[in-house]
Amino acid sequence: MTASGKPKSALKAAIIPVTPFEQNCTLIWDEESKIGAVVDPGGDLAKIERGIKEAGITIEKILLTHGHIDHAGGAYELRERLGVKIEGPHPADKHLLDKIEKQGEMYGITGVRNVKPDLWFEDGDTVTVAGHTFEIFHCPGHSPGSVVFFHRAQRFALVGDVLFRGSIGRTDFPYGDHDALINAIKTKLFPLGDDVAFICGHGPPGQFGPERKTNPFLI
Repeated sequence: MTASGKPKSALKAAIIPVTPFEQNCTLIWDEESKIGAVVDPGGDLAKIERGIKEAGITIEKILLTHGHIDHAGGAYELRERLGVKIEGPHPADKHLLDKIEKQGEMYGITGVRNVKPDLWFEDGDTVTVAGHTFEIFHCPGHSPGSVVFFHRAQRFALVGDVLFRGSIGRTDFPYGDHDALINAIKTKLFPLGDDVAFICGHGPPGQFGPERKTNPFLI
């Protein structure tokens, strides 16, 4: 509810696949105010800016779920273009964001820049987008500092590469931790409710209920 007693207008979301990794950069915004955020701008900034223009929205911040290049590679330049701050992920991913350019070299990707967020998130923090509150869940395993953004009122989450429809994030990196990832999903995300819808970092959106019951990595 707003101060006037009226219910807040709904948040809307649009997925913009970017980079050769087909990463789901997501725009989220308040339907009434047209103010929103860019989540995980991995690259292809012209495509992202076109999506912002088509939606007719004003971006107030950039949110990062974790520090991999396909999610954060375009964040620093987009920050400069839009004049906004970068918020997230958890500081355990600082070593990844400090080496975005080196990640680019590994994958033959040029034009990316290292990222220094304006704000780090800890487990239990909250962040607002156009006055809407998202709860922060630190869910390590795919990367040490992965976070999930949960909008309790509308029952949806932005999960990055923590969880996919029918799969989970990779944990075969030197800093990956399969057991930690499974534990985070089962103890932090699934208790939020089977009805919670999620937008993930790659592939189609899903819902916690079907993943809890049928995801081969989680049953």
